[in-house]
Amino acid sequence: MGSENPNVARGDATRQRLLEVACELFGTQGYEATSVETVLQVAGVSRGSLYHHFASKAALFAAVVELVETRVGSEVAAAAAGVTDPEGLLRSGSREWIRLAGDRRVQRILLIDAPSVLGWEEWRSLEERHALGLVKAILEAAAGAGSIPRDMVDIMSHALLAAVNEIALMVARSEDPETAMHTGTEVVDRLLGGLFDGARADDVAST
Repeated sequence: MGSENPNVARGDATRQRLLEVACELFGTQGYEATSVETVLQVAGVSRGSLYHHFASKAALFAAVVELVETRVGSEVAAAAAGVTDPEGLLRSGSREWIRLAGDRRVQRILLIDAPSVLGWEEWRSLEERHALGLVKAILEAAAGAGSIPRDMVDIMSHALLAAVNEIALMVARSEDPETAMHTGTEVVDRLLGGLFDGARADDVAST
């Protein structure tokens, strides 16, 4: 077996270093307040190295958003491990997302800066690949099982994710996060309970 090219390995390490530093800075200071110069200084790399991997500050931010989305998705999936029914998956996933959004870095990067920095189209495309895509997949499974009407899946996915995101922001900004977390998860449970109970009632009425 051939050994890994040391130049490639160094390049990968530099790229990862830039992402980790930028993630911390964007998450704590915000996109606008974080300069390229600060990223370079903290990361200890040259301007040429940064622009070799990322064409611009916006491109670096987009890569950070992708990184954070991926990490959040992994943690949400881990929290739902062993859960098989769609309603249970949405409950456990929503609760974990609300908890994760309490991290101000996650909150700042994904919920505050990403929509405005990336632009609506790019942000929506990214959401489709991550959070929104996951919600849609679960609701498609629920529709396949007859739990909800299939023609409601798309709109329901957007509405549910928007509601959970808003709850997450309210919890994160609360002066009493623990109480807000409890109330927020209860609201999510009620939303999902109403969604699936309503669908089940419709099925009973139609038989």
